[in-house]
Amino acid sequence: GPSNSEGAGKVSLLKKVPALKDGDFTLAECTAILLYLSRKYNTPDHWYPSDIQKRARVDEYLSWHHANIRANAPKTMWIKVLIPLFTGQPLPSEKLQEVMEGLSTSLKQFEERFLQDKAFIIGSEISLADLVAIVELMQPVGVGCDIFEDRPRLMEWRRRVEDAVGKELFFQAHEMILNIKELSNIQIDPQLKEHLAPVLMKVLK
Repeated sequence: GPSNSEGAGKVSLLKKVPALKDGDFTLAECTAILLYLSRKYNTPDHWYPSDIQKRARVDEYLSWHHANIRANAPKTMWIKVLIPLFTGQPLPSEKLQEVMEGLSTSLKQFEERFLQDKAFIIGSEISLADLVAIVELMQPVGVGCDIFEDRPRLMEWRRRVEDAVGKELFFQAHEMILNIKELSNIQIDPQLKEHLAPVLMKVLK
């Protein structure tokens, strides 16, 4: 149901998604949820390594990610699809250009600081850092902004992530994002539009 509902408040005190409910235990924030699940289900070590320095590298990326990749990549989806859908008005092209410039800077740092000449962010095996990064970076792709084009190192990293996860599962996980443009054809309840339009506009401020 709606994230601001009373029921949602019982799952997440922040009334935000994602949220996890595991029996009587509830948890918010995607990074905390991923780490909880990896520990609870004793996932293969490469996802969140037991080696303290490798684990610190995953933590380092996850800390950097929020203010950089996440601060820019999802905005492409807001600008090109979601905000026009809820407001009924396209946004000026300058808005997208501004976001793409910020994302380009973040991608340059991602390649030079984190990826470097490694197969994955922390070395030769995939980790939660790669998983968090790729999910965010597929969002511009879904709205026609191919950020991997003309970035061969980034493209090769994406292919390695696809192979490590399994191509079928990879595209299944990103199916909604890659088909996000189809939302442009759906009818939105006028009251929902009225409620969400100002909230979405704040994303760009």
